[in-house]
Amino acid sequence: MAWDPQQYELFQAARMRPGHDLIAALPTLHPDTIADLGCGTGRLTRMLADRWPSATVIGLDNSEPMLAKAAQEQTRVAWELGDIATWTPPRPLDLVFSNAALQWLPGHEELFPRLVGMLKPGGVLAVQMPRNYGAPSHRIMGEMAINGQWAGKLAGVLRSDPVHPPQWYWRTLAPLASNVEVWETEYMHALQGENPVLEWIKGTGLLPVLEALTEGERAGFLAEYGALLKRAYPAESNGRTLFPFRRLFMVVRV
Repeated sequence: MAWDPQQYELFQAARMRPGHDLIAALPTLHPDTIADLGCGTGRLTRMLADRWPSATVIGLDNSEPMLAKAAQEQTRVAWELGDIATWTPPRPLDLVFSNAALQWLPGHEELFPRLVGMLKPGGVLAVQMPRNYGAPSHRIMGEMAINGQWAGKLAGVLRSDPVHPPQWYWRTLAPLASNVEVWETEYMHALQGENPVLEWIKGTGLLPVLEALTEGERAGFLAEYGALLKRAYPAESNGRTLFPFRRLFMVVRV
């Protein structure tokens, strides 16, 4: 997908907070090797490198523009263009970290055991994924893709619920690990802007839709979708727009 670093980094503080919370939840570690899978513009990757200055740190992403943005700041992180679904680390890892990336990949039945298999004994898999696919923002998008005038172009573009419930991940990973912690947090983002929920989703969840449409079709879709979002997420009396956002976290130690 054509990721736009500038669009993605709108509402940067709100987007970064779950990643900060995931880092804060990590157990005591003395890692030699770390991989951040789906590192995007690399802000969290650089935090991991700063926290463990002696560790070898890899930042993997499949978007050249996002990695180009990441590489603009001086760091010792090794940025690598690649696909999480097929990537293999050069050697076993102490920490596999992934913030808001694995929801894009299908086949979690195979993916998550494979990620655990990348770890050294005592290593940690730390993951955060959005799990707000029943929220109005995504429900409206899905209904427009199925029933709107763009249905012919958007058939099969969106997956209705790509992230399993928390207990599924616990049951899948517990036999492979010494400890599994899974939890959810719902963030209440108070966003600024004329139609901030639309601007938020244009940077992430809406990308497959926009990529499937022509320029003219995109304009029509965004106009209708934006109007429905403003109705679903009305501005508060102070001008802010509340955007509840549920996320799933897991920290798995082998």
